[in-house]
Amino acid sequence: MNTRLHHAQPYAVALFRIVIGLLFASHGAASLFGVLGGAHGGGTVATGTWPGWYAAAIQLVAGVLVLLGLGTRSAAFVASGSMAYAYFTVHQPGALWPLQNGGEASAMFCWAFLLLVFTGPGALALDGLFASRPATSPGRRDEARTDTVTA
Repeated sequence: MNTRLHHAQPYAVALFRIVIGLLFASHGAASLFGVLGGAHGGGTVATGTWPGWYAAAIQLVAGVLVLLGLGTRSAAFVASGSMAYAYFTVHQPGALWPLQNGGEASAMFCWAFLLLVFTGPGALALDGLFASRPATSPGRRDEARTDTVTA
């Protein structure tokens, strides 16, 4: 059973990444464009307002990048930091525990993205497409290869 779980791990991480990215991007889209119920129950965040508009932009862009698995570790790092900032500046001053201060989502997103920083994107990521490209250009000989025949 451990062998099967070990082989499935990259796909489980990918599924985790896709769901977390989709949920995070949905928060950003709701705040920026008023879709999915809008920001705080309706409407949008005013353009350029600090920190709401910038947080929503980070949520949308980082969420889509994580969802696609493109620049996953960097996008997850920025997303995790933005959620840590949100928790400690918006929620934590109200009460110590996330359940008391309404910061459960910020805390969960922060830790979920931090996990992705260390695990990477898993399977099914666009990062893998770019990493699998050959290092040498076509038509160029590999330096390490020797075509000489010794007698």
